[in-house]
Amino acid sequence: MIRSLLLSFVRGFVMGSADIVPGVSGGTVALIFGIYERLIASIRAGSSALGNILKADVSGYRRWLGRVDWTFIVPLGIGILAAVAALAPLLENLLETEATVMAALFLGLVAGSVVVAWAMLRERQAVHVALAIGVGFVVFVGLGLRGGSTSDAVDQLLDPSLLAFFAAGAIAITAMILPGISGSFILVLLGIYGPLLGAVTDRDLATLAVFMLGAIVGLALFSQFLHRALTHHHDIVIASLVGIMAGSVRVLWPWPGGVFSTSLGRPDGDVLLSLTVAAVAFIIVVVVARFAQRLEAQDHSRTESA
Repeated sequence: MIRSLLLSFVRGFVMGSADIVPGVSGGTVALIFGIYERLIASIRAGSSALGNILKADVSGYRRWLGRVDWTFIVPLGIGILAAVAALAPLLENLLETEATVMAALFLGLVAGSVVVAWAMLRERQAVHVALAIGVGFVVFVGLGLRGGSTSDAVDQLLDPSLLAFFAAGAIAITAMILPGISGSFILVLLGIYGPLLGAVTDRDLATLAVFMLGAIVGLALFSQFLHRALTHHHDIVIASLVGIMAGSVRVLWPWPGGVFSTSLGRPDGDVLLSLTVAAVAFIIVVVVARFAQRLEAQDHSRTESA
């Protein structure tokens, strides 16, 4: 039992380390560890329980709550939180001191995720290409309408911290059930990534509590919908996600200001270093994803032969 709990904690720590970096999906790491289906089963059970309690269905809440694999999910969650707490100060510092290089890193990671997500399409048709291009164009243009600073856009809200963090938590949590999409990437796209790292570093419990509340509400409301959408309209959802990631190059473009600017500037400074970092990040994501896909295929074939 203790070995199993410790193993779940270690797996959670690795997943959390991946989740905190935009472009790297904790779901992909779960696939590599062979725990993805087990994780999704517990997430679905938990979201169903939350949905029932929101509908005041106490018996349904208890029934679904009993289906959560608590001895697996609790140490896993603790490991994820431990990784976030340990790495957030480092990343926050790097975003300030090495903004261009970090943006190049994220750009390479997300570019790799675009390739990985596109490979998830079951059938590649012209409509999927058109949808990805259309969504990408809308995202690219929409990010430009926000003006220079993504963090400034957040600060201009009427209730900047609480409202923005709640909404970000509700949206980003859905990335947990998609092995090709990073929750941190969603936070970068929303302009919340840097402020959230700051809240973790500063131990801003009020802000973190609101973010977690948004994540809980999002899990209850959106995860079931997203699961059904993937089940019945898989390729349309994936093509849309590819477009979102491709269009996000506007906020991930390293020049100027790294991820804190949506302006597009000429490459300057140590351009070779930035390009090298982006290329290495791209290769890592693609290689890791291919490895995860092979493991998933092996597990599937063993299940069928059993």
